[in-house]
Amino acid sequence: MTNTAHSARDDIADKSLVRSFAYVNGKWCGAKTGDTMGITDMASGESIGEVASLSAEESSTAVDAAQAAFSNWSGLLPQDRSAILRRWYDLMLQHKEDLARIMVLEQGKPLSEARGEIEYAASFVEFYAEEAKRLNIEGVTSHLKDAEVEIWLEPVGVVATITPWNFPAAMLTRKAAAAMAVGCTLVAHLSGETSFSALALAELAERAGVPAGVLNVVTGRAATVVDPWTKDARVRALSFTGSTEIGRLLYRQSADTVKKLVMELGGHAPVIVFKGADLDVAVSEAIKAKFATSGQDCLGANRIFVERAIYDDFCTRFTAATQELSLGIGLNDTDIGPLMNEKAVLRQEEHTADALAKGAVLACGGARDPLGPLFYQPTVLIGVPTDAKIMSEETFGPVAAIAPFDSEEEVIARANNTECGLVVYLHSNDPRRIYRVSRALQFGMVAVNRTKVTGAPIPFGGTKQSDLGREGARLGMEEFTEIKYVCRDWA
Repeated sequence: MTNTAHSARDDIADKSLVRSFAYVNGKWCGAKTGDTMGITDMASGESIGEVASLSAEESSTAVDAAQAAFSNWSGLLPQDRSAILRRWYDLMLQHKEDLARIMVLEQGKPLSEARGEIEYAASFVEFYAEEAKRLNIEGVTSHLKDAEVEIWLEPVGVVATITPWNFPAAMLTRKAAAAMAVGCTLVAHLSGETSFSALALAELAERAGVPAGVLNVVTGRAATVVDPWTKDARVRALSFTGSTEIGRLLYRQSADTVKKLVMELGGHAPVIVFKGADLDVAVSEAIKAKFATSGQDCLGANRIFVERAIYDDFCTRFTAATQELSLGIGLNDTDIGPLMNEKAVLRQEEHTADALAKGAVLACGGARDPLGPLFYQPTVLIGVPTDAKIMSEETFGPVAAIAPFDSEEEVIARANNTECGLVVYLHSNDPRRIYRVSRALQFGMVAVNRTKVTGAPIPFGGTKQSDLGREGARLGMEEFTEIKYVCRDWA
């Protein structure tokens, strides 16, 4: 480990937040074989530690623990579960700086973004702490004489959650807090590249009084850990955030046990800018939509369509704004940090080379940066043709593709020409057009003249192959419930 990495670890005030073991049934445990996985500082390439790599058999013991804890946890009064979640929320905010620094070390994102993610992650815990008290019985007007009809929402049981490396705190709490609020217990697998962040949250959950077995965080290789869960009938629901490819695999593997599935999969977000839009706002928001989390975000803008009358002006301004972005290590709070791995950098190179070969023009960037092998320069490609790979494949990095359009009908068709339908960014000052185009776009979320739309109270999700179900809001909690219909005779 370099001196820089040592210093960064030294800056973490509460060293007990840095955990190297899995958390199962209220205990911190290593693999019986002693197997571990290394965690790397993406900026320097240096090791920052190791975490236990559990076996399939050990992964199944986490289900045993969750199943055993379910009756007591679901049997608590809702306000008691709420109080525990609220303490977890308070502890997350108290330790925000340490949690953010842990995240930067293993994930690489800028420090201010990491702080923002901790606040975002905590907001789900706070929201569901409140909603835990509001899972009401619904009375229904009876269709039968002398009968009383009620609909109950009951916890589904043990829930498996699988979360990605790009938002290691928020993706865990968005799932876990919702499931725990209704009375479910969890087995959670987190990305092997960013395990420390989730383990720190488990440490705080324990301090908050979450009982043993309610939240089990299992470290290890995904195929080894998750495979037993997909086959185990005791796991009643599975919630996954990640690629569409892996989502399809989990869908197939879960079929035999007919689990409830909640999946947030790939995105291929377009930005659409019509003439008459506030160009300063459109450029500023498009920069945010493209380059947040160094472009490694399912909400990241992958295609930018600009009406031809303002196309040249937009491209000039967007390129200038891109060139002002700083590139560097996350602890220096730059705008762009390192990408997650070599595969991610190769994708940027592939999409850039393909677009240029097919006639696009390189406005800026377009290469790895001397800072290190995982740093890729913020890149702008203009005049990108429809048949370029970047127009049909998710880039997941800091490469922006801009193309002109001539009519509303044309851009709607081009934007909808994808099997992903998570979010679209629309810029216009014409209220009739905003309404009309928002209706026509086949996406689960439409952001109008802004980029930030997410938050605990909103139902996060998309259409087509981007999603199954919703996360966040009351709907996100109800994904982990079953409906029970009770018809009771008055006699």
